[in-house]
Amino acid sequence: MKKKNTWMVALTGVVLGAAGILLMLKGNPGNMGFCIACFLRDTAGALKLHQAPVVQYVRPEIIGLILGSFLLSLGTREYKARGGSSPLTRFVLGFIVMVGALVFLGCPLRMVLRMAAGDLNAWIGLIGFVAGVAIGTVFISKGFSLGRTYNLNQVEGSILPIFQIVLLAMVASSSALLVFSEKGPGSMHAPIVLSLVLALVVGALAQRSRICQAGGFRDLFMLKDMHLLWGNVAIVVVGMIYSLIVNKFNLSLYHQPVAHSQWLWNILGLLIVGFGSVLLGGCPMRQLVLTGTGNVDSAITVIGFVVGAAFCHNLGLASGADTYQEGTDIVTGGGTTPNGRIATIICIVLLFIIAAVYTKKQKKAVGR
Repeated sequence: MKKKNTWMVALTGVVLGAAGILLMLKGNPGNMGFCIACFLRDTAGALKLHQAPVVQYVRPEIIGLILGSFLLSLGTREYKARGGSSPLTRFVLGFIVMVGALVFLGCPLRMVLRMAAGDLNAWIGLIGFVAGVAIGTVFISKGFSLGRTYNLNQVEGSILPIFQIVLLAMVASSSALLVFSEKGPGSMHAPIVLSLVLALVVGALAQRSRICQAGGFRDLFMLKDMHLLWGNVAIVVVGMIYSLIVNKFNLSLYHQPVAHSQWLWNILGLLIVGFGSVLLGGCPMRQLVLTGTGNVDSAITVIGFVVGAAFCHNLGLASGADTYQEGTDIVTGGGTTPNGRIATIICIVLLFIIAAVYTKKQKKAVGR
């Protein structure tokens, strides 16, 4: 069974890597075939939750990931509405993870895709992500827990998946309630049908394999088990081969699409993402997939991501892509903002406080 699951994880990674490159070739921004943080931010903008004009677009990939998991879980009878595990804390953790992701400019999935395309900033950021997962794993091993979940009314778990259908209908009808970027990353996208179909497939595969960027390193540290990590390896290998074939591989710190080269903040941003993802029980993509299976706690986390993305742009916390002196590698703009750097430090402190508080509670419960 374990060997079979490992192959399923690897297969999911292969499909993710190939789909990510294909979506970039068909119009998605560079090194952004799939990015949960960026795509939720774009969707938040399309819903007018923030006013950054260059990142407003309802990403079909988000809709497809949730619905792919939802449909498969219904078909396999794995759908089960459940929740009640520290919902407000999960909302806050989702918010914090989004801050870290937008300081780095990408979720763990985009980090892996950027690594595959030769972006050395992502390889440097990996240090922070692994360190964050390691820190979170220490707290898990000492008894960190957000509490048990409870069975809920089946309708409760279907609310966010059903909203994806409503959102898709709004996109298809060109609803005036939505806004779309006319320039910048939000204006760059693959055909809607292609994005949706590929995301449905990935969502179903991810639900079956339980692939998780944070979970791979967590299980390696806690259990010496690499089977989830093979998904990341597969994404990097397939993405790198594909990037080389289509001449999109650029091994450099500079001139990377929608990225910045401030190494310290790349590390700290992804440290937040890794640490927070372990406390939440899964990376951002995993939270979307779990939402599709009826997990209301994950749905609340996703809402935290969306609100966090909106706040990042409304309050100037999100980083900007590097800009250069023409014809050189001299960076003249972009990178983190003063507000973003302050928020990064605050978020790291908050993660340690949350981890300590819930570890202490767990110890007290055991002591009784």
